[in-house]
Amino acid sequence: MRQGRTGGNGKVQRRGAGASQAVARAGAALLLTAALFALAGCEDVNWRGTDISDAMPALDFELIDENGQQVDEGDYAGKTTLVYFGFTHCPDVCPTALARLSAAIRELDEPTRDAVRVLFVSVDPERDSPEVLDAYTEAFGPRFIGLTGDKAALDAVTNRYRVSYRLGEPEADGSYDVDHSSAIFAFDSGGDARLLMRDTDPVDSIAADIRRLVEKG
Repeated sequence: MRQGRTGGNGKVQRRGAGASQAVARAGAALLLTAALFALAGCEDVNWRGTDISDAMPALDFELIDENGQQVDEGDYAGKTTLVYFGFTHCPDVCPTALARLSAAIRELDEPTRDAVRVLFVSVDPERDSPEVLDAYTEAFGPRFIGLTGDKAALDAVTNRYRVSYRLGEPEADGSYDVDHSSAIFAFDSGGDARLLMRDTDPVDSIAADIRRLVEKG
């Protein structure tokens, strides 16, 4: 047992209560700091996109694919799935975003590419028939699949992922604009939401995130 010092009068001189409390607080602070470093070491901080695993629900929809078949999330189970909302008459944002995804996928090796599907969900079903979608997605690669549906089906899936879209007033020639969100949602092979990517993200960053998603399963 550790002994205290003795003073000239033979009594043990004990540390004051304030000093003991200060030492205890310092020890607790060191333990807390060590615990925080340990947690930080375990945290996955290597994603390039925004982690939405605790903010967005799992993949869930019922739509029509580019072959005219009704499909749901189960048809893409086991694949890392990227979802982008847009329309084929989009003059710049949609083709740019899809081209970036296509370029990112080309950076992956063949087995990794085969584990990825990109679902292009058109919010303009009036003009984007299955045939139109099929021709449109073909330009970006075989892993791109066009989907659409009626207003109820589209509203259900866009509301689920907090995506906004609005059809503009028709011009004299019948054309109209479509305003829509431009985020890319990434889901793992189990259908859970994992990342939010942006259409302005560098291609190598998108490729790195896709590769890690596939590796994690």
